[in-house]
Amino acid sequence: MSEQSEQTAPEEPTAAGDERPEARLERAVRAAEQALIEFEIAVETFRVEVENFSRLHHQKLGPMYSRLDELDALIAEAKAARSGDPEDLRRAREARALVMPMPGVDELFHDWLGSDGISDDAAAMLTDRPVRPPERVRPSEEVRRLYRDLVRKAHPDLAQEETERARRDAFIARVNAAYGRGEEQLLRELAEEWAAGPAPEAVAPSESDELYARLEWLAQRKELLSMVAKELEDSAIGAMLRMAPDDPDRLLEEIAEQLLAEVSEREAELASLATP
Repeated sequence: MSEQSEQTAPEEPTAAGDERPEARLERAVRAAEQALIEFEIAVETFRVEVENFSRLHHQKLGPMYSRLDELDALIAEAKAARSGDPEDLRRAREARALVMPMPGVDELFHDWLGSDGISDDAAAMLTDRPVRPPERVRPSEEVRRLYRDLVRKAHPDLAQEETERARRDAFIARVNAAYGRGEEQLLRELAEEWAAGPAPEAVAPSESDELYARLEWLAQRKELLSMVAKELEDSAIGAMLRMAPDDPDRLLEEIAEQLLAEVSEREAELASLATP
C-alpha cells in the first residue's frame, strides 16, 4: 500500500498556488479587451470632435475663405488690366480658376451680420467686449461621461455568444448616434434601457487555442484603430484641434477674426486699385 501511495502521489491535483497557464492567459485576454474598449472610446470621442469641428468650421468660415478667393481674383484681374503684362494675365486666370461661386452677403457672414449691420457678437469680438458662448463644438462633459459608461457596460467585445454580440452591436450603434448629436437625455434613457435589459452572461473559461485566437484578433483590431486615429490626427481639422484641445471654440473665433481682417485688407487693396 505504501508503495502504491508513493507512485500515485505525483498525479494528485496541484497546490492552490500553482495556477494553470490558461487562467493567466484568460486574464491577459480580459485585460486586452478592456484596453481595446478604452482605446475605441478615445478614438470615437476624437472622431466626433473632428466631425463636429469640421462642420462648424465649414459653416462659419467656408464663405469667408470663398470671399478671400474672390477678392484675390479681383485684385489679380485689376493688376492685369492695368499692366497688360502676360505674367499678370496668367496669374489673374489662375486666381479666377480657384474661385467658387460668389456667396451673398448673408451667406458670407452668417451670424456675423444682422439686419442692422454687423451682429452684436461680431462687434463685441472686434472691440474686445465679452461675447456670448459660441455653439458647442464638442459634446458636454456629462454627455461624454454617459457615453463612456454605456460603452464600457454594453460593448460588443464583451459578448461571448453571437446573439448577444448582435444585440450589443445594435445598442451601441444607437449610443454612438446619440453621442454624436450630444443628446444627453437620450443617453440617460439608453442607460436605463440597458440596466433593465438582460444582464451580460458570465464569461466562461476558454481553451488556450481560443484565447490565443482572441488575443490575435484584439491586436489586429487595435492596429486598425491606430490607423484610424492617425488619419484623424493628421487631418487638417485634427491638427487644428490639437492646437487647442481644451477650447476649440475659441480657436474658431480667432480664425474668424483673422479672416475678417484679411477680408478688410483685400477689400482696401482692391479699392486702391480701382482708384484712377
